[in-house]
Amino acid sequence: MASPPTGTVTFLFTDIEGSTRLWEEKPEAMRSALARHDEILRDAIEANGGYIFKTVGDAFCAAFDSATDAFEVALAGQRALLAEDWNEACVIRVRMALHTGAVDERGGDYFGPPVNRVARLLSTGHGGQTLLSLATQELVRDRLPLGTELRDMGERYLKDLFRPERIWISRSLDTDGEFIGAAAY
Repeated sequence: MASPPTGTVTFLFTDIEGSTRLWEEKPEAMRSALARHDEILRDAIEANGGYIFKTVGDAFCAAFDSATDAFEVALAGQRALLAEDWNEACVIRVRMALHTGAVDERGGDYFGPPVNRVARLLSTGHGGQTLLSLATQELVRDRLPLGTELRDMGERYLKDLFRPERIWISRSLDTDGEFIGAAAY
C-alpha cells in the first residue's frame, strides 16, 4: 500500500448514485455489486500510487501525489465501471470528484479546507460524471489522454463554502468510441 501523500495532494472522492435506494430495494444484488465496485476502484487506485485513506459505505476517499495520476484513475475507474456486466437489477453508476490543495495529514487521514471542497464538489455530481475543481483542471489540462476533454460548467457556490468553485466535467471515449459522461454535456 502507498504511503500517505503530504503537503499539496489531489483527492479523488467517489460515491455510488442511488445506493441507499438499491440497498433498500435489492439488498442481495447490491451486496454483490458493491463487492465488485470496491474491487474495481481499489485496484485502480492502488495500481496508480493512490492512497485510500477512508471508505464510508460505498464511498472511496483517496489521495495522490499527482493530479494527473488521480485523473487517470478516475477515467480508468469510470471506464471499468461502465464496462462491467452488472446484474440488470443493480446497475452501478458512480460520481467522482477531484480537487487539489494543501492539507494536513495526521495518522493516515486528512484535514483542512481542500477535503471539505472535494466532498462538496462530489455532492453536485451524478452517476457516471467526473468533476474537477479549477485547481485540478489547471494541473491536468495540458496532459489529457487522447480522446478526453474537459468542459467548463461555470462557477457554483458549494454548500457552506464562502468562495465559489469553477467546476469542470470530463468526458472521454470508451473502447467502443462512445463518450463516457455524454449525457452530462
